[in-house]
Amino acid sequence: MSTLKKVGVLTSGGDAPGMNACIRAVTRAAIYNGLQVFGIRYGFQGLIQGDIHQLFANSVSNIIQLGGTILKSARSAEFTTPEGRQKAYEQLQKAGIQALVVIGGDGSYRGAHEFITAYPDIQVIGLPGTIDNDLGGTDATIGFDTAINTAMRAIDNIRDTADAFNRLFFVEVMGRDSGFIALHVGLSSGAEAILVPEEKTNLEALIEILDTGWKRHKTSSIIVVAEGDDAGGAFEVAAKVKQRFSHYETKVAILGHIQRGGSPTCQDRVLATRLGAAAIESLLQGKTGIALGICHHQIRETELLAAAQTRESINPSLLRLVDILSV
Repeated sequence: MSTLKKVGVLTSGGDAPGMNACIRAVTRAAIYNGLQVFGIRYGFQGLIQGDIHQLFANSVSNIIQLGGTILKSARSAEFTTPEGRQKAYEQLQKAGIQALVVIGGDGSYRGAHEFITAYPDIQVIGLPGTIDNDLGGTDATIGFDTAINTAMRAIDNIRDTADAFNRLFFVEVMGRDSGFIALHVGLSSGAEAILVPEEKTNLEALIEILDTGWKRHKTSSIIVVAEGDDAGGAFEVAAKVKQRFSHYETKVAILGHIQRGGSPTCQDRVLATRLGAAAIESLLQGKTGIALGICHHQIRETELLAAAQTRESINPSLLRLVDILSV
């Protein structure tokens, strides 16, 4: 029988739609199983400072539809030091918390791994909360589906004005190291080209695509650019293309943090809820040092550091599909 009595939950790193749904699931699954649950505000930094508050069933009422995170988030340079992690451990000991559910991305997973390496008596489960969809051990991360739908709707609106004025729009989406958002958004919005960090940008091929469209009297075009594209992002690519291809009026739109906000989609709410409840079940089974994800509709366990270090590859056939459909 598990001796677990008290569980803490925190959100760390960049916020993602669906984090609140996950907090709700962790809280109510813990209470259902007779556990006390504590929300830790401002991530690992809040843990160091002892910003810890007990959560009850009504503490998480009416939050499943909210973007952001009611527990707030922060990055903590102090937690990367042994001294910072010791302070965090002492706060957990003071509160009697025996286990942590960490909702975040690769940096959060790495921090959690370092923490349990030093303090293995604390159970830790990681849950994938990031819009970038760049963690191993899961088909999708919490927030990704909402982010791509938000960006898709924005690009749909941009296409209206692009068509009205015969404009070429370069739309930059988030993705410093990962092209998942750009790829899915570009495909779903009918972009003429998609530039991602995983593939070297070929400006000659891009200009050829635009020239082909111009010759068949295409009145507007959309190019989706991930912020981590090797050509320097949307502004740099637009400037280079304009020097060679001035047929259209060229505009740049940076979607930025609009992709992080908004009410989570059904898919993100269900994903977050399943993973939050599964985290409590794993803790009650005595598991620790793992990240949970969903692969092929089933809960999957991956060692924390492996999940942080393993980046799922984008499907090259999808990039090829963009080329086929841009003719």
